[in-house]
Amino acid sequence: MKNLGRHILAEIYDCDPTILNNSGLIEEILVKAALEAGAEVREVAFHKFSPQGVSGVVIISESHLTIHTWPELGYAAVDVFTCGDRVNPWDACNYISKGLCAKHMDATEVKRGLFDMPVKAINF
Repeated sequence: MKNLGRHILAEIYDCDPTILNNSGLIEEILVKAALEAGAEVREVAFHKFSPQGVSGVVIISESHLTIHTWPELGYAAVDVFTCGDRVNPWDACNYISKGLCAKHMDATEVKRGLFDMPVKAINF
């Protein structure tokens, strides 16, 4: 069975709360994670909440990376979705976990766009 993309849903725990509350640093980590995985970054948007927390998205040609942080809990919810075979979403996810100085990550991969028939090659 063919699939169009791979979507990693990551629960990242015991992160550095200072990093989780720094919008600029979170943006830098996610953009670098996309580049480290071989993705092509298109747009970024991040928001710092008051009193704490950051949400953001990095749009890549191959799909997206998102994050929502809870500094008070040392927790981040991260999604990395990539289409095609050129970019490995696990590379980006692992880079993010290290960048957040996480002590633990639980992650699940979901295949997206499952087809029983052959799918034409997708070029990005």
